[in-house]
Amino acid sequence: MKVVDRSAIETPSQYRRCMRMKFIRNADSPLRSRYDRGAINDYLWPSLPMTAHENMPSTPPSDPAAEFAAATTTAALFDLGQRTQLELTGADRQKYLHNFCTNEIRNLRPGQSCEAFVTTIQGKIKAHIFIFAEENSLWVDALPGYEDLLFAHFDKYLITEDVQFQRRSAEYVEFYASGSEVLPRLAKLGLPVGNLTTSQHVRTSLESHSIAVRRVDWLGVPGCLIQVPVAESTAVWQSLVAGGLEPAGPETYNALRIAAGFPNYGVDITEDNLAQEAARTNLAISFTKGCYLGQEPIARIDSMGHVNQELRILRLQSGPAPETGAKVLMPGEVREAGTVTSAGWDYTANAPVALAIIKRNYLPPGTKLNVVCGEQEVAATVFARS
Repeated sequence: MKVVDRSAIETPSQYRRCMRMKFIRNADSPLRSRYDRGAINDYLWPSLPMTAHENMPSTPPSDPAAEFAAATTTAALFDLGQRTQLELTGADRQKYLHNFCTNEIRNLRPGQSCEAFVTTIQGKIKAHIFIFAEENSLWVDALPGYEDLLFAHFDKYLITEDVQFQRRSAEYVEFYASGSEVLPRLAKLGLPVGNLTTSQHVRTSLESHSIAVRRVDWLGVPGCLIQVPVAESTAVWQSLVAGGLEPAGPETYNALRIAAGFPNYGVDITEDNLAQEAARTNLAISFTKGCYLGQEPIARIDSMGHVNQELRILRLQSGPAPETGAKVLMPGEVREAGTVTSAGWDYTANAPVALAIIKRNYLPPGTKLNVVCGEQEVAATVFARS
């Protein structure tokens, strides 16, 4: 058995290797025989979802309440740092990637995209990705730190297929624009996004800077992922802010993604989870696409059974926000109904919101549960992703 002191871990890739060992020792906690979600959350957020880069623009002091309002009712701009970017070229690129993803890839046309899971042969989640089809390539997008894992996984099965993989993570920064007025404000800047619908994208330019605008409504309102070359990121950020997008920070982004039921891989879902446990089946899994790695157990669950737990949104009646790993209980009982994976503050409701892996009996929306917050239990209600 291997024991790893978290204080000795320096990079995301080292941490993922420790995760796969299934045994991690925190400096202040005993040995645990499963993923220590608290340590993962501390380590991956915000450092991975918003990885710093040398051209990261400066932002004014954080006002999460104002940022939350802008990101929902007008337009806010988040710097997501250098997310994982792989570009696939070659005549067989779509057919090849199709064989390793849960969603339909072969029929994607230029300008279209989809969400998918990369799964193990047991149907468990190896990565949560977004695929964007362009005229001569496919782009795979994921949280920062997963380039090596995805490259190795896809390259492992390559034999004679005409597919080439290019590592692009170091070349680009991605911003996320969110809010009900995002598309009109981007259009006023001259970007051709007025009619851009969910899962569509366009490669264009902003004041001579080459960018890609990808419509992905991750936060429950209109949103666009904006891919920018690293060297041009400060200039593009400044242009977007001048065009009416309000700068916002990681605390706000985190709370919004939790409220929208959008998971971070490695935090809310891991390789311990079956694909259906992420509660994104209608968005990320096709049951008509044919064979792929992990397809058999995923299809069997759909046709003959069910998963025993799923990710759900919990809205708490009062604060403080629960800690990662907090127990979720049935009211008046010691029986566990689930575990909190991440939490934040919903400034619209002025109350905590959390994501939690919840056992099957307690999944229906409206179910009343209690969340252990320190020495007290706080009432919470189950919500499904809308």
